[in-house]
Amino acid sequence: MPYKQLENNDKRIRPGVQFLIFTGIFIGFFIAGNLIGAGLVLAIFGQKTFLALGTLNFTAPHFMPAIWILQIAGTTLPILVSAIFFSAVIVRDIPGYIKPRLHFPWGLMVLILAAMFVGLPLIEFLSNLNQKVPVPHWLEWMSENEKNTEKLMTQMLNMKGLWDVILNVLFIGLFTAIAEEFMFRGVLQTIFCNWTKNIHVAIWITAILFSAFHMEYFGFFPRLLLGLLFGYFVAWSGSIWTGVWAHFINNATIVVVTYLFQQKVFTGDVNNQHVFSAPAYLVSFIVTGGLLFIYHRTMLLKNKTGVE
Repeated sequence: MPYKQLENNDKRIRPGVQFLIFTGIFIGFFIAGNLIGAGLVLAIFGQKTFLALGTLNFTAPHFMPAIWILQIAGTTLPILVSAIFFSAVIVRDIPGYIKPRLHFPWGLMVLILAAMFVGLPLIEFLSNLNQKVPVPHWLEWMSENEKNTEKLMTQMLNMKGLWDVILNVLFIGLFTAIAEEFMFRGVLQTIFCNWTKNIHVAIWITAILFSAFHMEYFGFFPRLLLGLLFGYFVAWSGSIWTGVWAHFINNATIVVVTYLFQQKVFTGDVNNQHVFSAPAYLVSFIVTGGLLFIYHRTMLLKNKTGVE
């Protein structure tokens, strides 16, 4: 397994300390990015648009361009830059942490594509299960934040034509996938693997953090499953690009399906979480598990034979 070679990779900084350092780096870049983003919005669009961001006043002039600036400068770029900075400057081991290698069987990408679509009923099942879990009093703020996020995403995914679809696929689909995978399956999963000496524990911890990071209570279970899939794809292949590909498929599918609903190609409610039946959930679980087994066996065979 590719992660086994990481155990003695870096003895200068203990994994626990690495985690604290990386957390500090991310917070620093996050604060700086939000200040820069807010400054750009204020300088370009003025005070009225700037103040509208805090109240989610979608009718304010230039609201959506301002949101995009703040999203990219204040969230996506800090995630990406902190992962690269930590790997390149702090531990000086980009190959060991971000894992940008391309030497893996490319048939894995087909298996990932199949797993992501076959797993849709399973994701729906977990989403419905999540909806039945009462919100604890101390997490009510997260539920409210989720409602605001949903309103914001509805506006960001309001696409007038194919050009808007392409931009959303690139920024929400690809750019976000690269940034989050570099940080979670790249840096954090590697740190936790070195820390716990157990790749499965590392994948679960990272997936939990990945889901919690999005601060959506009713989306926690399905996003946890996605984090686990991304984690195993990367761990078994030794390449971050398998996780990026899976993450991209998930995000890009949401963009494209939303556009098709807006164009009345699909009818009904885009947020309907009761599309599949109980038998479909069972089949999804079995087939997704089978695809993961084939994926794992493919990498085991490749590692034994050395065949690309």
